[in-house]
Amino acid sequence: MRARPIIACFAIVAVLVAAGVIVWKFAFSGGVSLPLPLRSEYCTAKTSGEVTLTLDQMANAATIGAVGIRRGVPERAVTVALATALQESKLTNLDGGDRDSVGLFQQRPSQGWGTPTQIADPRYAAGRFYSALLRVHNWQRLSITAAAQAVQHSAVPSGYAKWASDATILASALMGDKSAAVACNVSTTPTTRGPRALSDLTNILKQDWGTAASVHAETPDSLALDVSGAQAGWQYAHWLVAHASDSGVERVQFGNLAWTAAKGVWGSIPRSQAPALSSVAASTVIAQVYAAQK
Repeated sequence: MRARPIIACFAIVAVLVAAGVIVWKFAFSGGVSLPLPLRSEYCTAKTSGEVTLTLDQMANAATIGAVGIRRGVPERAVTVALATALQESKLTNLDGGDRDSVGLFQQRPSQGWGTPTQIADPRYAAGRFYSALLRVHNWQRLSITAAAQAVQHSAVPSGYAKWASDATILASALMGDKSAAVACNVSTTPTTRGPRALSDLTNILKQDWGTAASVHAETPDSLALDVSGAQAGWQYAHWLVAHASDSGVERVQFGNLAWTAAKGVWGSIPRSQAPALSSVAASTVIAQVYAAQK
């Protein structure tokens, strides 16, 4: 009779071990746990430290960064915005929340932030946050926590502090301060491919970047963005990697480096494959989507 409990204990242990192999618990430096995505599906941002996010979280972070860059706000503003979204929604575009709160920043229609539909749009929500932040007197001299609280008026004003380090790393990566700083492991099969995927990618680019992005088609499966320098190039390159999962991007190239969905990391391009890595490569970011299935 005692054998059954022992066998059951071993069975439970085996299940837990198997679950540990499949599932990876993401934890930020702030010590706050986030969703449990599959190990094969995640993104990292590496600058002064490292932050790990789900694909959806990184895409939302990249959109917040792009809206800030497009508006010409300082990197500090992007950092405050990211810290706020990490605290309010864990960088997830929520359908609801406390009372009538909606979206990445948990903005409330009843408090004048916009309609629920507007606030549910990450671009609109990020733009409204930046507008409110820039109206705060001497906001750049405030701590990240104080600046976020001046906009949000949260019942837990100290909550933003634990995200300051992660937000600083994310903002630096998305602002293009360091090359090859954002990488994503994308293992899911793309829902769209070929010209349709390219069209979807172009639309998402326009939504996030507006007319700031100078986009032109290269081939039926790729597009190119003209950039003014290395920092701008990495801003777009990192954005493309962050949105690879929702836009069918298979490969991103800038300069002599390329990221591929198959490997999930940036690597050097062999000279034999990229003979012209001079001025053109330094001023153009190339994104290739998955080819249409035959």
